[in-house]
Amino acid sequence: MNVSSPDVGNAGRRHAIEREPAVAWVESPLQLLCVAEAQHAGLLAEDTLVVPRAGQRALRLTGRELDRLGLPDGLRLAEPSAGMPRPGKVWAVGDAFSGRVQMRVLTTRPRRVVLVDDGLATIRLLELLTTRRPLLRARASAGIARTVLGAAAGMRLRGRGLTVFTALPVPEPLAGAVRDLGADLVGHDFAWLRSRPACPAPAERTVVLGTSLVRNGLVHRDRYLRWLQEIGEPVAYYPHRREDPRDLDRVRRITDLTVYESGAPVEMTLRDLGPGHRVLSLPSTAVTSLRVLLSGRGVSVEAVGVPDDWWTSAADPALRAHLQLFTDVPATAGGPVPDGADAVQTRGGAGARHVVPGETPDLNGAAPGETPVPGKVAP
Repeated sequence: MNVSSPDVGNAGRRHAIEREPAVAWVESPLQLLCVAEAQHAGLLAEDTLVVPRAGQRALRLTGRELDRLGLPDGLRLAEPSAGMPRPGKVWAVGDAFSGRVQMRVLTTRPRRVVLVDDGLATIRLLELLTTRRPLLRARASAGIARTVLGAAAGMRLRGRGLTVFTALPVPEPLAGAVRDLGADLVGHDFAWLRSRPACPAPAERTVVLGTSLVRNGLVHRDRYLRWLQEIGEPVAYYPHRREDPRDLDRVRRITDLTVYESGAPVEMTLRDLGPGHRVLSLPSTAVTSLRVLLSGRGVSVEAVGVPDDWWTSAADPALRAHLQLFTDVPATAGGPVPDGADAVQTRGGAGARHVVPGETPDLNGAAPGETPVPGKVAP
């Protein structure tokens, strides 16, 4: 089901001959981390300049952490810029739904384009590329001009050297369709990050990853906050970079919950968790990436199924199914799976478990699928 990490070696050997500098444009911490992984894997060039978008505090903090860890050989981190740099012969980018990125795709001719992970949008992008539809964001209300731009950018990406570099599990039918386009689909398991010194793990046993679903108007705020209050044990809370500061203030007032604001991706800050820890998260790319990083360490990464009454009217069934692509539970806990959801459900790998809000699983007790005693804390 997954694109296996050994693919990195083969693709790296094919592409490491690039002598001209590569250029990467990143707009999120995950994109920046994945560019570092792509450089380490030999997919870019001997000399790669990565330019972060200006005005992003989380990007600045992630860049500092990468510097502290020691950048992969050949990777240079430029000062943040408001303007997108001109692509080199090799161009690495994360958000291919961006209108600015699409214009560059059409007005320049890099020899190769390397698409790195940009959250679950990566899977939607692959679906649109393989079905030859315009590259438009989910829930976007696009006019004629924007639709034409998305269609033209998709045609250009299909017609030139394209590499997709991802840690996400790509369903095999979709992976095969990507390869049928002539693109390279390269999986990785954060090899560079795993080779770096780790950050201290939090003292709390339970780690909760924050979510952007509340701020995006997809999940009711009161349901989410009530669930946090009812976990029933000390919690280390790692906010999502797009959480509303007012919501975060309310989270801070929850008893036995400590907010940890590092600013760097959780893949970087939580990679030293051990068997005594568990991670809870609503639908998020981080569920998959942390399973990749932590499966060998005995850490339980539990995907939280979103009950029907949590969703707002803005979250239609297709969107719910897409958001929960990498959880272990049906797209709507306690309700029917939306039409088409069975076509995209994937199972988590080692370390994967699920939890329904309101339950507090016993890490060392109940098996996946059982209902643990609420509030019980494992010894």
